[in-house]
Amino acid sequence: MIRPFIQTLNNGLRVVCVEMPHLHSAELAIYLKVGGRNDPPGREGLSHFLEHILFRGTAEFPSSLAIESAFEIVGGAPNAATDAESTYYYSRVHPDSIKRGMEIFSSMLTKPLLSGIEIEKRIIAEEAREDLNEQGEEVNPDTIVSRLLWPRHPLGMPTIGTLESIAAIERSDLEDHLKKYYIPSNAVLVVSGPIKNRAVLAAASHCFGEWSDERMPAVSLVTLRQFTPQIRCVQDSDSQMNLQLAFLGFARDDRRFMALRFLRRILAGGGSSRLHLRLREELGIIYSVDGAIGAYDETGCLVFDMSTAPDTLIHAVEATFEELFRITAEPVPEEELERIRNSYIFDLEFSLDSAYEMGGRYGWGELMGVVRSIEEDQSEARRTNAAELQETARALFAPENLRLVAVGPWKRGMKKALRELVADYQRRF
Repeated sequence: MIRPFIQTLNNGLRVVCVEMPHLHSAELAIYLKVGGRNDPPGREGLSHFLEHILFRGTAEFPSSLAIESAFEIVGGAPNAATDAESTYYYSRVHPDSIKRGMEIFSSMLTKPLLSGIEIEKRIIAEEAREDLNEQGEEVNPDTIVSRLLWPRHPLGMPTIGTLESIAAIERSDLEDHLKKYYIPSNAVLVVSGPIKNRAVLAAASHCFGEWSDERMPAVSLVTLRQFTPQIRCVQDSDSQMNLQLAFLGFARDDRRFMALRFLRRILAGGGSSRLHLRLREELGIIYSVDGAIGAYDETGCLVFDMSTAPDTLIHAVEATFEELFRITAEPVPEEELERIRNSYIFDLEFSLDSAYEMGGRYGWGELMGVVRSIEEDQSEARRTNAAELQETARALFAPENLRLVAVGPWKRGMKKALRELVADYQRRF
């Protein structure tokens, strides 16, 4: 049984140690509760931009090469990611070099040079252009769906920003964002692997103990809600229709979250899932279908993502709706539920072999206030029943929660047929 050690330094930094003596490498990460939703108006993409800039050099490591080389010496390969609510920096390191890894990350977070801004603008702008068509219109279904789920709110904006907002970012914006959000009380340092808690805490105190704290600004919560299905049809020259069906869901601490996990697996969780069997194996109109859960402090979503030929788009949406009707109207058979339950429970057990997954579970979980042990999740999974799944499905798949986006080569009559299909879904539910 793995249990994290969680301590808080005097400056507010939470230090999480997950002792995994059976492993041979350690995972070092620092999570900060800042992401796209914290970007000021007109500076969308600022959190993501700052994440990039911190790799461009620090007082002790004056270039990206110096940072990479310092990590390579201790067996590492540093990386980072920014999403709507968090930014995290991480690297595998040799267990004997945890303190050195912390020193490098501490230098990046507390002593960045903030250099190379114009070069980074060009790099990130190229990344942003991948989501635009020849006319400069947004064609990334993820971004379009987010705008429909959370209109006129930072959660609905692309984490990477727009070409205009990226171009507008200045050094003073980066300095201000760093001062507001890169503070110890807004961060969690986590180490997982064959290490000892006492050594981790001593190293954290040495490397981060002088990091000064500030008061963090309040976060704008989602308040606007729409009460009818929303559809966006976007023209693009691709050979396929890229389709997303998203449903406004639940906050990360909602009591129905385990049932939501089960529903995702039942509908779009692999080769035995209902949408895969219906749309691929029976109808042959898609190659794959993916399901993803988004969960934030006050809201969330479940998204189904697939591609199909223009001629089969309406059929794909219709077949998907029928599967959603079925799971709201009929209890999941015990045999299917038991298969999904076992798969989830075993996946949790397999994660005990991964320092990365354990670091994320207890580090990100501590940051978001949702720390749960493997055993707690497994116990809840064993208690989850068909009645809970059906109740959750009825709440989740209600028509007013539907946000449908299709991007591709539209033909005459397709948009009208799609709107009629959604209207029928609304009438029948």
